[in-house]
Amino acid sequence: MKSVDEQLALIKRGADEILVESELRAKLERGTPLRIKAGFDPTAPDLHLGHTVLINKLRQFQDLGHQVLFLIGDFTGMIGDPSGKNVTRQPLTREQVLANAETYKEQVFKILDPTKTQVMFNSTWMDKMTSADMIQLAGKYTVARMLERDDFDKRYKGGQSIAVHEFLYPLVQGYDSVAMQADVELGGTDQKFNLLMGRELQRQYGQEPQVILTMPILEGLDGVKKMSKSLNNYIGINDAPGEMYNKLVSMPDSLMWRYFELLSFCSMEEIEQFKRDIEDGANPRDIKIKLAEELVARFHGEEAAANAHRSAGNRLKDGELPDDLPEVDIEADGELPVSAVLNRAGMTKNAAAARDLLNAGSVKVDGVVVDRDFVFQPGVAYVCQAGKKKFARIVLKKV
Repeated sequence: MKSVDEQLALIKRGADEILVESELRAKLERGTPLRIKAGFDPTAPDLHLGHTVLINKLRQFQDLGHQVLFLIGDFTGMIGDPSGKNVTRQPLTREQVLANAETYKEQVFKILDPTKTQVMFNSTWMDKMTSADMIQLAGKYTVARMLERDDFDKRYKGGQSIAVHEFLYPLVQGYDSVAMQADVELGGTDQKFNLLMGRELQRQYGQEPQVILTMPILEGLDGVKKMSKSLNNYIGINDAPGEMYNKLVSMPDSLMWRYFELLSFCSMEEIEQFKRDIEDGANPRDIKIKLAEELVARFHGEEAAANAHRSAGNRLKDGELPDDLPEVDIEADGELPVSAVLNRAGMTKNAAAARDLLNAGSVKVDGVVVDRDFVFQPGVAYVCQAGKKKFARIVLKKV
């Protein structure tokens, strides 16, 4: 087993906050496996890479020899988590929650080690609670303290309604930590109030309080807003290999290191070397390809990762390209604009035709529509589509 300092270094990677780090060190120094809790309300059937930030951290705890308690909030899911909401969230039915929970279990084991994971449902203990038990639980926290939570405070001051059942959500999430006897609980930064509730209730029930570790919210492909299916800036872990590859390779360079830190299992030493490679002239796209191949392999297997570049170019709206995709090598002293490449590859009749296709959004490179500013780099293989029927795999080769 790694030393306590080595464990802390890995645990702290990408983390936003640890409360309290000295308590975590003391727990690690005992040398016995810790019970690491993370709860997920199955409010939607599909997970995206933003969700995996937390799951990756759970996997790191497993690799350090600790036991993960993966909590599916089938009971809390029917309440609806009000975190970050400015209106009351509509609860789900039991049938919706259970259907989504099944897909969660299937997806998370693409990352977690099933032999070191205990899947739990909070209905196991919450369904046994009587009305008197729930009133007793509610008596352990005050309305004044509940209104300290940022989203509740804003809604209260803004004259927006807060349903009584919403106050129950953080209480139940906190009680989950009591029932599970958690040593550490993980959550997003938007969950801090709920995580602290777990510490408070554990004290009141005579348990040693859990350490809480918050993880940042991953930005989506726009680089601004959090990853979300509703904002269409997401990468789903069930996305086809080529689609996942395309999205990762095409993301802004500014996002690359954030994604490496939070999504990759490469060591920080390897990531620092990638940064030095770029400083020495490496193409950022080549580094993003490494990340894309790693993540495609994680969710779809090594064979899919090996073929991801091809499937990225071959998978189109109307079907797949033929296997005998033409290979075109173009001699060039350096990078070339896409219009010049189209001409020299024989994919358009002349420069004007190339411009017309680009202006019409009818040129794709690696499955992504490009404009006249796109530049081909030497030594990189690109799958190019001009119009509906012309395709080629193109490589610029230095003279």
